[in-house]
Amino acid sequence: MIDVTLANFQAEVLEASLTTPVLVDFWAPWCGPCKVLGPLLEKVEQAYGGRFILAKVNTEEEQQLAGYFQIRSIPTCILFVGGQPVDGFMGALPEGQIRAFLDRHLPSEADLLAAAERAEAEAAAAHGDADAALQRLRDALAKAPDNDDVRFDLVRLLIESGQLAEAAAALAPALGKIPVPLRFEALAQWLNALEFVANDPRGQWPLEKFDELIAANRRDFETRLAKARVLIARGEWTAAMDELLEIIMRDKKWGDEVPRKTVVALLELMTPPKRDAAAAPKSAVGLEIAGHSATAEDPQAELVSRYRRKLSMALN
Repeated sequence: MIDVTLANFQAEVLEASLTTPVLVDFWAPWCGPCKVLGPLLEKVEQAYGGRFILAKVNTEEEQQLAGYFQIRSIPTCILFVGGQPVDGFMGALPEGQIRAFLDRHLPSEADLLAAAERAEAEAAAAHGDADAALQRLRDALAKAPDNDDVRFDLVRLLIESGQLAEAAAALAPALGKIPVPLRFEALAQWLNALEFVANDPRGQWPLEKFDELIAANRRDFETRLAKARVLIARGEWTAAMDELLEIIMRDKKWGDEVPRKTVVALLELMTPPKRDAAAAPKSAVGLEIAGHSATAEDPQAELVSRYRRKLSMALN
């Protein structure tokens, strides 16, 4: 349990919640129900063994924080995950209801074990040991088969390693969801391109052969799509999107919109991870934080933004 003030709210709540959920208890010394709830929260925090952090805000001393979060009644508890407030409750709930509230949002023990395996996998991949990273991710998914983050990392690394059959098998459960999450649809489109190159004779054509056919017929969309898939397999994703955009500009609905879906997939895969709250000039909930300055847009983010604009123009 930690005491939080305006001065340390950014570090102890927003930034801390990027890795571990933080439950903020807004209380006051004169509040009877607060005296009932406080010990229960501390008991639950200890019982949960690090699955969340309990932070306490004395509203008598931190009226600016209480005002910002529009605290009208105490005790009020707000749960922060990923730098954002996600849920809360008011009043001195009994222990069972507190646990039920937390269990709706906190990672399970299996997810925590999977997250540890995932971190080890990232470290192994960073050192160039793809085999070790893959095994860590396989173990993580076995521990937490519903963990989409682990499944995404595993499928992506399998694709990068050329293990397409295993990648397809690992991807299949995610593709069975309705709707299919965009990042898994993106992996599916990437995998489709690689499978095309491996199984279709056109996958071995030189680019010049595609260009000759396209020059003879600008509306030869099958050839344009095949060329785009070859470019995707080679890692030339911007060139592939340029080819796909040519199809979209001429016929937005062609081929069950596969060109559009493929561009969207590539943009999803190319999008850099979001900056964490520590890097932002404002906190995740809008509080002004001194000492931070805006930075130039990341070149990769700028590239993705540029192609999103191109896609929007092609669709209009």
